[in-house]
Amino acid sequence: MPATVITITSGKGGVGKTTTVANLAVALALEGSRVVCIDGDIGLRNLDVILGLENRIVYDIVDVIEGRCRLKQAMIRDKKFTELYLIPAAQTRDKSAISANDMVRLVKELRSVCDFVLIDSPAGIERGFRNAIAGADRVLVVTNPEISAVRDADRVIGILEAEEKGPASLILNRLNPALVKSKDMLSSEDVLDLLAIELIGIVPEDENVIIASNRGAPVAADGKTKAGQAFRNIAKRLKGETVPFLDLDAQGGLWERIQRMAGRK
Repeated sequence: MPATVITITSGKGGVGKTTTVANLAVALALEGSRVVCIDGDIGLRNLDVILGLENRIVYDIVDVIEGRCRLKQAMIRDKKFTELYLIPAAQTRDKSAISANDMVRLVKELRSVCDFVLIDSPAGIERGFRNAIAGADRVLVVTNPEISAVRDADRVIGILEAEEKGPASLILNRLNPALVKSKDMLSSEDVLDLLAIELIGIVPEDENVIIASNRGAPVAADGKTKAGQAFRNIAKRLKGETVPFLDLDAQGGLWERIQRMAGRK
C-alpha cells in the first residue's frame, strides 16, 4: 500500500508546528509505521534539531532535487527508531530552490518505501507553503487557542479549500485548561466554532515538550506526560483508529463528580 503523505502547516510561526511534526513522526514509528519526515522550511531548518539529528546531515532536500545525491543518501535514520527517517532542509538556500513539481516528484518516489511521509511546511502562505502542500493527501493545521493564531489558521484553511487540498484537520496545541476555565483562553469549542473543521487532536500546555525538544528527544517517545499521550493518540487517529480525547481537566472533573455524588451540585 503506498504511503500517506501528510503536510503539517500553520498560519503563523511559533505555534509548535515543527515540534508537532517530530512528535507525530515518533508516535507513528512507535505504532510500527515506517515514517519519512521532510523539512520543507528551506533556509530555516529546525526539524533536525528537535529529532537530535543535526550532526548527521550530509545531504539535504535541495541536493536530491538538483541531483547531487540519491534520495536514500539524504534520508537520515533516527538514532532510536529504526523505521524513522529525516530528509533535512537546505540551510543556505531560499525557498525558490524547490518547486511544487519537485516536491510532487519527491513524495511520489517515497510512497513506495514507507507508510507515512510527514512534511513540515513553512508557516504562512508563501511559496514554501504551496510547495509543501503540492503532493499532500492530507493537511493538518496547527494552531494555539489565541485569536491571532486562529485568525491566521482560518486564512490557511481557506487557501487549502481553494487549492482543493481540504478538508484540513485541526491540531489545537498548548491548551491550558486552567486558563480556559478562568475564561482567559479560548476553549476548544470556541476554536472549532471559528474554524469549522475536524478536530484530530488537542495537545495540552506542557513544559516537558520544550525540555524534550531541546534534548533532541520528542516527548512522544515516553508517553508518560499528557502531551506525549496526546501526540500518540493523534498518531492512532491518523492510522484510522477511534481514540477518545484525553480528559485534560481530570482533577476538576473528578472533583465535580464527587460534588455531584455528595449532592452539592
